[in-house]
Amino acid sequence: MDQEIITRLRRRISDADLDAIVAISPENVTYVSGFVVPSQSLMRWRHAACILTADGRVAMVAIDMEASTVKAHAGIDDLRIYREFSDDPMDKLADALKDLQLDHGKVGIEMEYLPAKDFATLQKTLPEVRWTAADPVFNEARQIKTPNETALLRSLSKLTDKAIGDTLLSAKIGMSEMELAGKLLASLFAGGAESYKLMIIASGERSQFPNVGPTDRKLRSGDLIRMEIFGQRNGYLAGVCRTAVVGEATAEAKNIWANLIECKYLVMDLIKPGAGCAEIYRKFLQKFSALGFQPISFVAHGIGLHLHEEPYMGRYGHATVESGMVGAFEPLVYIPGRFGMQNKDMFAVSESGCELLSDCTPTDTLLKVG
Repeated sequence: MDQEIITRLRRRISDADLDAIVAISPENVTYVSGFVVPSQSLMRWRHAACILTADGRVAMVAIDMEASTVKAHAGIDDLRIYREFSDDPMDKLADALKDLQLDHGKVGIEMEYLPAKDFATLQKTLPEVRWTAADPVFNEARQIKTPNETALLRSLSKLTDKAIGDTLLSAKIGMSEMELAGKLLASLFAGGAESYKLMIIASGERSQFPNVGPTDRKLRSGDLIRMEIFGQRNGYLAGVCRTAVVGEATAEAKNIWANLIECKYLVMDLIKPGAGCAEIYRKFLQKFSALGFQPISFVAHGIGLHLHEEPYMGRYGHATVESGMVGAFEPLVYIPGRFGMQNKDMFAVSESGCELLSDCTPTDTLLKVG
């Protein structure tokens, strides 16, 4: 456990007038315990949960299948183990809340994650508990990263960026997107990542499509290649995207890329403590609008244990930038029927402004490969 995270959460528990909060999503169980329960995100019925009380006591519920792993890595003494198939994890969670004398308390739990059936069980077993949504408590706490979290995201950003850059520089005419995928994953894991999310490799006419994975399509001269992946370590994610051209870029592609890079540096200059997220997006639009294309509804977002976290710097973002935030900005354009271009970088906010975390692959000019 990161004691600074525990301290921050306790402060927010107190501010929300709660006696305790319960983390039950994979992301927030990791946030509280400091450990990724291996199969929790793969099988939703394999619940894990962490209870944190206002006075700093921590208890955890985990499945028998992974009991030894959790005991060795989570560092939580009060660990309740349930048997898969024969025990209901909600009964173990209820027992833990009773033992912590919270059966008449005001308890926050993740309403956006917990299945209705399981919440009904808790309500029946603990009829005197005053339940409330803990999701805002976790979401607000996770916006500001601890020094340990920022250091992890900094190193993860660099290795993810390098893996993408090295893979793109290896691209040749006739190579398939699947071949690039193999090289990307080999480079990512060799660099120190433990896992990944959302690998996007889209070349040629496929570059117009958001969030698509690799196919057997082979690279041709003049193709644009959009490559994005979220490298993962200790549950945390760093998202980086790069665009390259096989051979020579057209004048139109160079013009669009120049605008996107100008947008990148504009947004970097705007991201500083006290800046309004909606205002950052508005000023981005002034530059981007010169292209005459439709923008997406945000230009940057927070990141950490989720691919996207608050705050969003976009049309509907109302937050204010604070020191300690970590996120990704991604000026991009998708032209239906033609092609797409995107540059996504990781950043951290300090008192002095915006620090670029993904700085291994040059992006000022469109990367030429092949």
